[in-house]
Amino acid sequence: MNDVKVRDIVIGHGHPLVLIAGPCVLESLDEALFIAETLQHEADRRGLPFIFKGSFEKDNRGVADSYVGPGLHGGLAMLAKIREKIGCPVLSDVHRETDVDAAAQALDVLQIPAYLCQQTSLVLKVGQAGKPVNVKKGQFLAPEDMKSAVSKLHSVGNKQVLLTERGACFGYHRLVSDLRCVPLMQALGCPVVYDPTHIVRIYGKSSADPEGGEPEFVSVLARAGVAAGVNALFLETHPTPFGAACDAASMIRLGDELPALLDQIVPLARAVRESGLA
Repeated sequence: MNDVKVRDIVIGHGHPLVLIAGPCVLESLDEALFIAETLQHEADRRGLPFIFKGSFEKDNRGVADSYVGPGLHGGLAMLAKIREKIGCPVLSDVHRETDVDAAAQALDVLQIPAYLCQQTSLVLKVGQAGKPVNVKKGQFLAPEDMKSAVSKLHSVGNKQVLLTERGACFGYHRLVSDLRCVPLMQALGCPVVYDPTHIVRIYGKSSADPEGGEPEFVSVLARAGVAAGVNALFLETHPTPFGAACDAASMIRLGDELPALLDQIVPLARAVRESGLA
C-alpha cells in the first residue's frame, strides 16, 4: 500500500486512523470556523490526525433550486481561512476541470465525487495538479473496478491516492456497505477511507426531510469500518443537522453525537493497529 502524505499527516498501513470531517457544504465562514475548531479540539483530545472537509459546491442536487454552496472563489477563500486560522489541512470536492487549478492552490486534498469517479478528463486533470486525491467509489461500481481511476491517476504520475467506500446500490433508494470493499480497494495499493454518513442517505427524498436518511446507523457502520481496518474515517457533521442546507438527514450532531462516536472508534482503531491488521 502506498502511504499518502497530507502535509504532516501520513495515511496508510501502520499509521493512526485519520479523521476527515466537516459539514456537507460550506454555509458561512463563522460556522465553518466553529465546526473546524471544535473538530480539531475533539481530534486532538483523542490523538487523531484531522483533515477538515467542506464542499464549496454541491453540483449533484436533486432539485434545481437547492443550495449549492458559496461557489468556487467564495468557498476556496473560506477553506483557505480555515487552514490559516485552525492550522488543519482542508479537503473539498471538484466537479469540473476548469475548477482544478484554483482548487489546488487552496486545498490540501482534492476530492473526486462518486458520480464522477469514471470521468476520465476530470480524473486526469485532478491527478496532474500534484496534490493528494480522494476518489469516492461510485455507488454503481464494484470495489475492484476502482482500479480504473487509480490507473488513470498513476498514468499522470500521481501516486497519492485515497479511495473512499460510501456504499453501493443494490436496489432503489438505499445503499449497502459491503465491508469486503476495504481489503479489496487496499489491494489496489491505496489507503481506504470509510464514509458512513453518505451510506445512510435515502435517495429519492429531500436531505432536509427527516425520512431522507438514517443517521442512527452511522455509529454502527463507523465501528464496522474501523474494525475492518480502514485507514481514515469520513464523517459529515453539523451543530444542528436539520437546520443545515444539505444532507441534513444524514449528518451527525457536532456537540454530542460526534464526540460519543469518536470515543467508540478510538479503542477499536488502536486494537486493530496493535494487531497489525491496519
